[in-house]
Amino acid sequence: MSEIGRWLVIMGLGLAAFGLVLWLAGRVGFGGLPGDIVIRRGNFTFFFPLASSLVLSLLLTLVLNLLFRGR
Repeated sequence: MSEIGRWLVIMGLGLAAFGLVLWLAGRVGFGGLPGDIVIRRGNFTFFFPLASSLVLSLLLTLVLNLLFRGR
């Protein structure tokens, strides 16, 4: 039972950290980069974060390569 509790705490902390990252990213303008596609028509808004996705993919690739390079 203690292993499940430890797993739940780790997942909760990870979720909180992810929420903090998303909140901070929104405050610094991430998600509104030039190259993101926004279509507004009346009541409808379509947002596709193309440039933001590419930047995020590049950053994650670099971080994960640095973390797992020695293994």
